[in-house]
Amino acid sequence: MTTMLPIKHVTKHRLRSKSFVFSIVNPCSSSHAACASLAASPSPSTPSTSNSYQITKQEVVSSFKTWFATRKVQLDPLVDRIYQLLNASADNEDLFPALSALSLPLSECLVLRVLRYSATHRDINSCLRFLDWAGSQPNFHHTRTTLVAIFNILVRADRKPGVLECLDGFRRGVFLHNARFHDILVLGYAIARKPQNALHAYARMRFIGLDLDSFSYHVLLDSLAEKNYFNAFDIILRQIRARGFENHATNIIVVKHLCKERRLEETEGFLNDLVRRGEGLKGPEVSFLVGALCECFRFERAVELVKRFGSSGLVPLDHAYGAWVKGLVRGGREDEALEFFSQKKDSEGYCMSSSRYDVLIYRLLRQNRLQQVYDLLVDMNESCIPPDVATMNAVLCFFCKVGMADVAWELYSSRSEFGLSLNHLACKYLILTLCWDGCVVEAYNVVKSLVGKSYFPDEQTFRTLASALYRECKIDEMKELIDLSVSLDIVPTASTYDQYIYALCQAGRVQDVNLVPGELKTVAARASYVKMINGFVKLGRGDNAAQLLYEMKSKGHKLNFPLCTTVICCLLKMDNSRGRFFNLLQMLTRCESPTRCESPCRIYNFFMEGAGRAQKPDLCREVFELMKSNGVEPNLNSRVLVLRGYLRSGRISDALSFFNVVRGQGLECKKLYTTLVNGLCKCNRIDMSLGFFKSMFRLGFNPSLECYEVIVQELCSLQRYQDAIRIVNAYEKTGRPISSFMGNQLLQHSLISPKLHDTCVYLRGVGFSANSTLNLVIGAFSSCRRMTNFLDLERLIEKCFPPDIFTYNLLLKELTKSDMSKARSLISQICQKGYEPDGWTYQIMLVEDTEVFMDGTLGGSASGGKLNTYKELCNIANEMGQLDLIYKFMDLANYQASLNSKRGAAFGFSKIAKQAGDALKPYLRSLLPRLVRNQYDPDKNVQDAMVHIWKSLTCG
Repeated sequence: MTTMLPIKHVTKHRLRSKSFVFSIVNPCSSSHAACASLAASPSPSTPSTSNSYQITKQEVVSSFKTWFATRKVQLDPLVDRIYQLLNASADNEDLFPALSALSLPLSECLVLRVLRYSATHRDINSCLRFLDWAGSQPNFHHTRTTLVAIFNILVRADRKPGVLECLDGFRRGVFLHNARFHDILVLGYAIARKPQNALHAYARMRFIGLDLDSFSYHVLLDSLAEKNYFNAFDIILRQIRARGFENHATNIIVVKHLCKERRLEETEGFLNDLVRRGEGLKGPEVSFLVGALCECFRFERAVELVKRFGSSGLVPLDHAYGAWVKGLVRGGREDEALEFFSQKKDSEGYCMSSSRYDVLIYRLLRQNRLQQVYDLLVDMNESCIPPDVATMNAVLCFFCKVGMADVAWELYSSRSEFGLSLNHLACKYLILTLCWDGCVVEAYNVVKSLVGKSYFPDEQTFRTLASALYRECKIDEMKELIDLSVSLDIVPTASTYDQYIYALCQAGRVQDVNLVPGELKTVAARASYVKMINGFVKLGRGDNAAQLLYEMKSKGHKLNFPLCTTVICCLLKMDNSRGRFFNLLQMLTRCESPTRCESPCRIYNFFMEGAGRAQKPDLCREVFELMKSNGVEPNLNSRVLVLRGYLRSGRISDALSFFNVVRGQGLECKKLYTTLVNGLCKCNRIDMSLGFFKSMFRLGFNPSLECYEVIVQELCSLQRYQDAIRIVNAYEKTGRPISSFMGNQLLQHSLISPKLHDTCVYLRGVGFSANSTLNLVIGAFSSCRRMTNFLDLERLIEKCFPPDIFTYNLLLKELTKSDMSKARSLISQICQKGYEPDGWTYQIMLVEDTEVFMDGTLGGSASGGKLNTYKELCNIANEMGQLDLIYKFMDLANYQASLNSKRGAAFGFSKIAKQAGDALKPYLRSLLPRLVRNQYDPDKNVQDAMVHIWKSLTCG
């Protein structure tokens, strides 16, 4: 057998074992060799020594189906027909007439048969629906037996609230004159493990002179033992003995009670007294004691008890051995359990029951000891032990853990053939393995088919399935999964909800967010709201975005400038924009609760910024005045936003008027001047801007770096180089180094025109003190000075200001004039320094005749030209209507250099085409005919390339 990996390392392994297939296909024909290996090393990596060969999936599936078919399930045609109707009818309106049409001989026995059959298939809803129909029939009344049966089914399915709800309705209903009314209440609460309620019902029953029968007393006693009601247990036990109800069941419950209290010596004495009185032991009593001893790690004493009771003949030998194996497993000594079983099988022919096998198999599965699990399964088959439901579930878990999800799926799909109903562990393993195997839809179908049978994934499984559906873009299935969880009152985690929102937004279905149940929106994280809001903004649905913004704020999530201004700008593009604008402002200010670190002006500032960006300065000023009328004192940012709003709209006179008002109030500051200077520059009012810039010095406001950069940029764009150089020089005199932005502006304009260098020479001639190193660099870029080594030029730049990718692009542009090899060398150095080349980098390096691919790589075109230069690639990109793909061709060129093969370009093109995705679809009609023609080009290289591109576009 090949090495079997733990479940978290699942891969597509296949079983290789001749003995494995032979033992399952031919049961009871081989020796007990598998059993001899049970006590082997626990390592799951121990290889099998048998002759191995490859077996197919269908052979494995068929082998296990044959074994599963040995499980004798007596089919009751009438009950099976009823069960089919229960599953076929969606609601009671169709079901009740269909059941009545069968003319069923309705009786307690038939109801119990249907309940038992449906419970075997873990279909609790069918049990409840049939019970509901039976109770509505005129000639039938539910008995205590049928009610106890449904109570037990619900409790085993972990649906205790359903039992309590039923009992509560029964207690307040019309059954007060039923002779067994109080009896049923006591039984129901005891079965639901609510002994406090059961004792209250028992007390009321005794108060009116009624009493329980033997069965009810024992159910109540067992419930008290389970929930550790020790005092009440002793009282009820005395009542049982006083009424002469004590029997074998009483002894078992007493032993269980003593073991739970860890009164083990007293338990042993109690059993010895039973033996001395000649009362037979049937096994469970010994099982409880042996299990308790093993849990207390008193294994030696447990061994002595097993030997004594087993050899005495008072306890069935199989039961004694089974109790010992179960106790060892519970005590965490699986190796000893395997060794004990192997020895007893060889020496006495002992064979465990399927339930004992199951206990051992499940423990080994949890420990990933898959070799021993396989050996036990083979041994069960060789011993002709038919598998029960738990064993079949263990087989599914086993195949999931060894990575054979396809085999597990085949067995699951055939579950109706041998009556397999999955337990929670098998469901979890199957769903997780299918997700990791890429079969996400199948995993979802498992959940969907089992929801009606009282199963829903735990949090980890649900999260894994939801994430897998998200990765595979299965939005409809993800929506159905979340709807299922909400219908069962299970609210998904915030991360799952976030993934759902992201999937909707990425698929352009952000409008479906409005259909999300309200329960989910309560767990929405801030990132989900941001994603939804941005999605609605892209669709131009500002009203929906505004509503989500309000919900986000009301749930305590913090708002920021970019998000709010985006929503506000979108609102202002809609009809009735003014009304929507102020309505949102009112909603947000109502739920605003400023903290110590937040200003009460914050929300108003958001709206002033949004109105300013939307070129609505009057609306911005109106919000400013509204602030004051509402008793909120505007802060500095509020005034800056009003000023910036006027400047963005080109309303210079209004901006200056507002600035003078603020200055007249004595509130002038550096930030206001900076806003005014920058805004005037962007409005091409450079002289006015320079005037306020100089005023800042007079007032003692040291202008910020941003002021210098904006002014230098505007002066250079107007070719007022002398003023620009003076501003740079003034900045250096403040003791601060030239920024990358200012330096890049000067270098860029020196490349455009020699006037900048001439200005530097002139200023030096009139005695102007300037940065000599910067003059050298400007001269080099103006081609007035030649640098012998570009590394020297790079070092000079580093002395002037810190270079960035824009600087290196300028340097590349200068080097391409003289030496392309040095330029290519600089490209590699740029990458080594951690800079990432951008589109301009490629544009600088490429001219029309630059050879991108090796000559002949793509052969000749139909017109006789080559497909290896930048110009020819640009033509292809133009024909496709995707000019941005030219930059991706550059990545292809880099790959071509390393690939060095004739099909390299086709590979690169297909990679680009896949990355382009849906952007290529509108151009396929014009592109595909050319590809079809070129597949038959006389040049073999062109044929190969075009065939590869054709496959990538049509089959990828």
